[in-house]
Amino acid sequence: MITGGARRVGACIARALHGAGFNVALHCRRSQRQAREMADELNAARRDSACVLAADLRDAAAVRELARAARTRWRRLDALINNASVFFGTSLAAPDDARIDELIGVNIKAPLLLAGELAEELARREGCIVNLTDCYASQPLQGHAAYCATQAALAMLTRSLALELAPRVRCNAVAPGAILWPEGDGDDEERRRAVLRRTALARTGEPADVAQAVLFLVTSAGYITGETIAVDGGRY
Repeated sequence: MITGGARRVGACIARALHGAGFNVALHCRRSQRQAREMADELNAARRDSACVLAADLRDAAAVRELARAARTRWRRLDALINNASVFFGTSLAAPDDARIDELIGVNIKAPLLLAGELAEELARREGCIVNLTDCYASQPLQGHAAYCATQAALAMLTRSLALELAPRVRCNAVAPGAILWPEGDGDDEERRRAVLRRTALARTGEPADVAQAVLFLVTSAGYITGETIAVDGGRY
């Protein structure tokens, strides 16, 4: 299952895993049309190999139901990809409790709950978890204290789950850098150029770069757990 699997990097991860022979459950919240279109595309390539699971990751009950649906759709689950996240700034002077709760709920609470709900099934399959974090887990972004805190928490959750779920379940993370600019980011070209000046390869990456790292961790990293792979062009 790939959370946030209908669009952007999540969709690329889903296609990479599907191309490697996996059946894929595409989680979405608002992007149900895109998720259905992708599922149709993948099912046309291989019958009954993709499904759509809609859930609001801010809702703990919905997260638990999502886990149940993912576990039962094909009567097995081998990999959980926690890709879904929300990104926006928060004010320290006038904090918005609902916005902070959303960041915590989607970015860290949902991955934790999904891991707990699916731990037994993943252990049965000797499966794995891959969390998508980012460079702001270790390098804070001004005006985004709450978001950065959730990314740091997700990085530590990765290491904690590697310990908690060993030896039968591996847990790793991928930390993309400048791959796709955040939606609603505007057209601040100078800020984008500044990001690329701090990137050794001096260019943006591609969603496929992230997807290949995820595919490696799922299929070819049997002796790797508790690690984070930076796919950031050398920015870190």
